[in-house]
Amino acid sequence: MVGLFQGCENSVTQKKLRLVFVGGSPDNYWSVVRLGCDFATRQLNDVDLDFRFLENGTSGAQQELLSTLVTNGADGIVISPIDPETQMGFLNNLATNTLVVCADSDAAKSQRRCYIGADNVAAGMQAAELLKAALPQGGKIIFFIGYPNAENTKDRAEGIQKGLAGSKIQIIDTLWDGAASDIAQKNAEDALVKHPDLAGMACLNGYQGPAILTAVRQAGTAGQVKIVCFEDYDKTMVGIAAGDIYGTIVQNPLKIGYQTIFRMDKYLRGDKSQFDNGKILIPSQSITKDNLTDYLALQRNQLVQTQAGNP
Repeated sequence: MVGLFQGCENSVTQKKLRLVFVGGSPDNYWSVVRLGCDFATRQLNDVDLDFRFLENGTSGAQQELLSTLVTNGADGIVISPIDPETQMGFLNNLATNTLVVCADSDAAKSQRRCYIGADNVAAGMQAAELLKAALPQGGKIIFFIGYPNAENTKDRAEGIQKGLAGSKIQIIDTLWDGAASDIAQKNAEDALVKHPDLAGMACLNGYQGPAILTAVRQAGTAGQVKIVCFEDYDKTMVGIAAGDIYGTIVQNPLKIGYQTIFRMDKYLRGDKSQFDNGKILIPSQSITKDNLTDYLALQRNQLVQTQAGNP
């Protein structure tokens, strides 16, 4: 927790900054990101934060929501771009007048000032190690992807492919769901019928773990078809404990939220060194049944301390 909230200090009375954060869907991951943001806001006491969840998962809806929120002005904007290529002009236009930061997923070619989140290529390589451990004899696997053009998705896929190079694991298909868990479940159900020899499933987005777990349980292949996913959704962790999910790669959404707001505040107050490198990478880690108990205990402690307002 000391590392998580390093650099906290009391702020002198001054004009409050208005920061706008458009996250993803209102699920477990983004709720914890918001908790980290709120903690930073309370500590700094010089920020008004407008955090919104994205109900309609399209780049157009994301831009429309953000445009509405900045109508009355904003000192800083945080976004996790769904389709950075098509959103490039929009992001660059925002960046001409406002500090723009990407969190969770990047738009590296845009004029955003910084990216804060996991190294998703490295996270993908961690997922590849889990797949190789789960399938030592190799076999056929399928990728499950939310937004195909999001940079975090592309980077995770790249990392998995790099990590699997030279192994006996074969990626036979990639299925997209547009960040809809019901479609992810249907994709898994169809894949199990179409590929009776399927050995594994790699879920590149958090909500897919619980959805695909439901599909394999209904098909009677839980534990037989190996699942590796991302994030620490409650049902994902229950699946790991039961042995029905082999493992997951977790980010640190609490720290991502906290560091984003804390660093934006300091940057806008004059400390330009906060974003010198253009990227703030927060390590991800692998969770399996072997380290699940320790991880959950640490997470509970962090959440309790944060909610109590005690770093």
